[in-house]
Amino acid sequence: MVAWTDEQSLQFRLIQPGKPNQNTYIEIFDGHLRHEFLNEHWFPTLVHARTEIETWRREYNEERPEKIPGALTPAACAQQLAAKAATMKSGL
Repeated sequence: MVAWTDEQSLQFRLIQPGKPNQNTYIEIFDGHLRHEFLNEHWFPTLVHARTEIETWRREYNEERPEKIPGALTPAACAQQLAAKAATMKSGL
């Protein structure tokens, strides 16, 4: 994992044990994955699991919006953020 983060020029950060609120986005995603998907399916093979997980991931990211009215899907939100970042000037 450390080698991969170095290759990708990423900074590896850990949260403190017992402090899931330090990474709420991941905790929320994990909860959705567990409650909406993993608790509902049985995977007889690894290929079946990969196929079902990919289908759920695409639906989660691209098709359904967040629960608040007018909210964007995660993919649409990422596109908006990327467009804003492209127009921002670096520095002061």
